[in-house]
Amino acid sequence: MVEKLFRKDPYSDSCKATVTSSKDGEITLDRTIFFAFAGGQQSDSGIMGGFKVLEARVDGPEIRYKLEEGATLNEGDKIEVKIDMEKRKKIMRLHSAAHLVYGVFIKHTGITKLIGSNVTEDKSRIDFEYQTSLLEMLPPIEEETNKIIEQDAEIKTYPDENKPDRWWWECMDMKYPCGGTHLKSLGEIGKIKLKRKNIGSGKERIEITLV
Repeated sequence: MVEKLFRKDPYSDSCKATVTSSKDGEITLDRTIFFAFAGGQQSDSGIMGGFKVLEARVDGPEIRYKLEEGATLNEGDKIEVKIDMEKRKKIMRLHSAAHLVYGVFIKHTGITKLIGSNVTEDKSRIDFEYQTSLLEMLPPIEEETNKIIEQDAEIKTYPDENKPDRWWWECMDMKYPCGGTHLKSLGEIGKIKLKRKNIGSGKERIEITLV
């Protein structure tokens, strides 16, 4: 099973690793800082052993990486893994922002059930079942969220006591299951902007971007 270093230190942009399998242009590693799409969070971008990673996907306890055509990495090779840290930081800011907006939304509406979520380097979004437009509600939610961000409270991420591969995100009075990459404090998010989008009858989307 691959050691997921991105959970222990999401601010690290490189690591040394050993290729544990190599077949049809895909490899697995003994350890990695390269996050693969999961829980709605976009995969990292970067290189492994000098070759560009085209795709990263979770496969049970492993993460499989598809490399660019012509990659010549073999089982047992010692390589360096390096990610695009600028992209990673944007994703961390927007992911932590999504959790915070979700917490403020719950406070205003009492609605707790998400029907969808996604985080990329450009924006994050959270989707709810909600019977009326959120348009008028967004300005106070945005204002309150930005005020909370200014408090720069500590963010904690840690494994579940009973299920080590399940991780938690915790900040102030908010706590949610999440295995993604996150910041150490709210202040690192910076100012955010919210936008409402209707995605169907009885469904509302909040899009979050960085200002």
